[in-house]
Amino acid sequence: MITISISSKLTTRDFAREKELQRMRIVNLHNRLVLPMLLLALSRLSIAQDAGSGTLSLSAVVADAEKNYPSIQISQEDLNVSAANIALARTAYLPRLDGVAQFNRGTRNNVFGSLLPQSIIPPMSGPVIGTNNSGSVWGSATGLLINWQPFDFGTRSARVRAAVAAKDQASAANQRTQLEVATASADAYLTVLAAMSTKRAASAAIGNWEILRTSIHALVSSQLRPGADESRIDAEKAAAVTELALADQAIANSEATLQRFLTGPIPPVLAEGKFLSEVPAVADMDAPLVLTNNPVMRERHAAVEQNASQLRSIERSWTPQFNLEAAAYARGTGAETNGQRLSGAGGLAPNVGNYVAGVNVTFPFMEFASIHAHEAAQAATLRSAKASELLTDKTLHEQFAQAQASLRTTRTIAQTTPVQRDAAQTTLNQATARYKAGLVPIDDVAQAQRLLVQAQIDDAIARLNVWRSYLHLEFIRGDVQPFLQEANR
Repeated sequence: MITISISSKLTTRDFAREKELQRMRIVNLHNRLVLPMLLLALSRLSIAQDAGSGTLSLSAVVADAEKNYPSIQISQEDLNVSAANIALARTAYLPRLDGVAQFNRGTRNNVFGSLLPQSIIPPMSGPVIGTNNSGSVWGSATGLLINWQPFDFGTRSARVRAAVAAKDQASAANQRTQLEVATASADAYLTVLAAMSTKRAASAAIGNWEILRTSIHALVSSQLRPGADESRIDAEKAAAVTELALADQAIANSEATLQRFLTGPIPPVLAEGKFLSEVPAVADMDAPLVLTNNPVMRERHAAVEQNASQLRSIERSWTPQFNLEAAAYARGTGAETNGQRLSGAGGLAPNVGNYVAGVNVTFPFMEFASIHAHEAAQAATLRSAKASELLTDKTLHEQFAQAQASLRTTRTIAQTTPVQRDAAQTTLNQATARYKAGLVPIDDVAQAQRLLVQAQIDDAIARLNVWRSYLHLEFIRGDVQPFLQEANR
């Protein structure tokens, strides 16, 4: 192992600069270690406060998911890797310094002649003395070689730009992952609320069927109606119980999905806020889609830039390589120029020194074919990345138009479901009165009751569907913060 130490005296200005750099390193270490731990603690404190009050809010779910969901941590580490790769690419501008030291014992027989380049037979130096014996001597050598490439026709800069583009792609991928996790966690929360609303409507339907069955039972007992009418109501009530069981299953499934985004158990109560009573005020629903705000599009664009930089690097690789080289070395030997051996440990210490400096120019003439093939492959990869960017553009515009249509439709439905529910209730009341008066059969009452149950379920989730459509619209835009701000307003 070769240890090289360089010492110098620091001036007052250098000392102040070193103190400032040390302070910046401490601040950077604080930002990298302390702040993430503080954010994590605050997130868990928010969840703990909600859990302590027995209520879980949408904002707490999203905050917990954004801080602790594993896929975000994976994408963050991928971003750290790409940032380190930039520093790695920039090291190509630095000179290279290599050192060597060796000690050996061997024979000193030398001959005239040439050897082809290879790595098997050790080289021999010294005069040809015409000996061929097994007498050995000590040999030693030590030296340093510095190598620096002053220019390379843009190859290294293209590689650095490719590394920067890879970091931009990783950063966009990290933002895309955060967006997807925030959207999925918010949608899981709304899905649980929808399942709970459906369960309440199913439970109310069972109660309504039981009230209707009680009134019909009195008529059947008085022989004013046939027993088949009561059996029909029993069958409808059994179907409502089945619907309630399915609603319980939907709650369990949706809570399992929601639990995936939380670090702790789900509290017994979920804050409904205004999700069940109001629709969001979307002022910019018809605003055009700005693709630069969407991390998916930024990720595709960064992929194009990365492939373009890699292609430029390949195009500049078939060029002469200029290297400034300098070496200083020393050798020792246990043999005289006439072949006589020195006694003792002669040759163990290097005692003859040399130095050399110059320019080394090389050119890979026969690599043209491989470089040309590599260039063609990279050009195809670049065209594929551009096509993927264009496809993403068209897909996002399609999804945005569909999200706008969905939001308009759900807002219209949310305005009509209360009317539908009230009309269904009036129809049931009239059908029940006409049945008791003997004017209509039990089928009319059962049909009116089923219509009311469906209207109650539709009304229960109509406003939730508006919020979910609004969430999807902001997801396509690339930022769900407007949705969260509207939910917390």
